[in-house]
Amino acid sequence: MTLISLTLMAYVLGSIPFAVIVSWVFALPDPRSYGSGNPGATNVLRTGRKAAAALTLLGDALKGWLAVFLAQRMAETGTINVTVAAAAVAVTLGHMYPVFLRFRGGKGVSTTTGVLVALDPWLAAGSVATWLIIAFFFRYSSLAALVAAAFAPLFAFLLYGMSRFALEEAVGVTAIALLIAWRHRTNIRNLLAGTEGRIGGCTGSPQH
Repeated sequence: MTLISLTLMAYVLGSIPFAVIVSWVFALPDPRSYGSGNPGATNVLRTGRKAAAALTLLGDALKGWLAVFLAQRMAETGTINVTVAAAAVAVTLGHMYPVFLRFRGGKGVSTTTGVLVALDPWLAAGSVATWLIIAFFFRYSSLAALVAAAFAPLFAFLLYGMSRFALEEAVGVTAIALLIAWRHRTNIRNLLAGTEGRIGGCTGSPQH
């Protein structure tokens, strides 16, 4: 398949709103109607239904993995690296700005995790470990996501340099990190102002 068709397919996959679907199955309110208003696992967790939040996270991660996996297997010879990078960015954009939800989506952390698993499990493991460490010590989910996203391109370079991890894919990971930072701009302001909600706490008005 061509670069364009695989990129479009990745965007459509990313647009599948698992938070809305899972909430409907569990007879929960639409995640866009409470909390941060973001259709993602973190917001679904605010209902207290951990199973629903876990399924949302799994679905969002799987669509990220699937988009990259399909690009790796179906891209035309000679364009695999750029197609994989484009699919990785497109599926993340689909989650953040889904066509099925009038471009009002989540913040892309779970979907990015799936993308990284498909690119390289060790890269994903490093990013997840970073998230867990920051979340454990600082108790800010948004800060953990921002730091993990920022470290992902660095991990790619430290692990592989330019020998295995293609330049195009490294650029794609960097672009995703920038997109995550952009989607967390409200959280960044809250963190600087000291009003960001902590994990398990009630400080400020959580927007993650």
